[in-house]
Amino acid sequence: MPTRTCQFLLLAALIATTAFAHAAKTSAINPATPAPARFAVRDGGIVDHWRNAAPVQFRGIGYSPYLRGESPVLHTPLPNDGRYATHLRQVLDLNANYLHVFPQRMPPAFFAALDAADLLYGQDMWVKQQADDFLDAATQADILAKIRATIDHTYAVGRPDRLVLFSIGDELNPRAIAQTDRLHPQVHDFTGKHLRVTGRTPTEIALAQLIDAAMEYELTRYGQRHLYCHTSFTHVGPLVRPDLDVPPASALLPDLADLVCLNVYTYARGVVTSPRGAVTGTSYQGYLDELTAITNKPIFITQVGFSTSPYEPKPWVPGFGGHRVADVPNKLRAVWQDIHTAKHHERIIGVAVFELHDEWWKSGDTLDDPQIRFDGDPEEWFGLYALDNKMRLIPKGAIADAVREIFGR
Repeated sequence: MPTRTCQFLLLAALIATTAFAHAAKTSAINPATPAPARFAVRDGGIVDHWRNAAPVQFRGIGYSPYLRGESPVLHTPLPNDGRYATHLRQVLDLNANYLHVFPQRMPPAFFAALDAADLLYGQDMWVKQQADDFLDAATQADILAKIRATIDHTYAVGRPDRLVLFSIGDELNPRAIAQTDRLHPQVHDFTGKHLRVTGRTPTEIALAQLIDAAMEYELTRYGQRHLYCHTSFTHVGPLVRPDLDVPPASALLPDLADLVCLNVYTYARGVVTSPRGAVTGTSYQGYLDELTAITNKPIFITQVGFSTSPYEPKPWVPGFGGHRVADVPNKLRAVWQDIHTAKHHERIIGVAVFELHDEWWKSGDTLDDPQIRFDGDPEEWFGLYALDNKMRLIPKGAIADAVREIFGR
């Protein structure tokens, strides 16, 4: 049998397996659970009850305000200084209306700047990606304590009225996912006070437990709740592909609460092996065509972007770094076109471009990492802006202009 035919049949079988697996999975929020006061799900989209329940489209920027010499890995506290007002004026100039915020304890000056710019935000929460077992009771308790502290910070210092969502977990480690699933082969269902999920993987159950507990904590202590999601990435599902970093049976479908939050990069595992899109013919749109077909929940593309590192450090992951600054604007325009012409694209309620400025501190390999932007670390080069010697944000070619253009459409 010709190789191309074999590949086609394998992909068709994987797609069929994906559809079957997702058909067996359920996720529902208890009808008695109060909906969020401002941003809520309606008819597959998100509406703003403060603005006559008008549908909302989020034009977002990923934001982690650590500058050169600062690092969350080295536990550098974020200063309560004037950077936020400057940065958020630049975000507003990009025609953005939303910030996807990664640090969990932003200082008061950030929230004052958020008010001045009249921006919305979502709170990302990283949770023990390297855990050996996400269902372990001690691990769950430790993660939940951090979630509660973040919720408390939101109400004590943050802006609950501007907050769109809490994301419980971001890009869980594939090894930890597979390990959790191996350790708990009989765990597939969960009924909490607010969530009921069935036919799920053990890792999905672990996430459902955390989200249910977070909802209960917020409702009990503060009398209201926000939207909840888990942010996943295409390397671990939800679509089953031959290049996933987890076994097919462990493919993670992040539809456990109000909406699906997923980081979708053009070069990522799961995306490059997708069929061509119906309109643009790209594998990126092909991925979205299938993603929108497996869920009726709103979909937020919480990260997409291109690293302008001087070269690709991993030849086996083409596109992870090495993008010429001059090429990125048209690549972003192409992604925007892919999204807005994909099948059921009305279910995609937001896109967050990763990220505002280059992060020198990634990936925290050495003590001097925050002082040096390494050529071989693409994670440090995703910014729309670079940093000059005075820590000012300097446009990288016409990349910011392209974002301003597409967000203004």
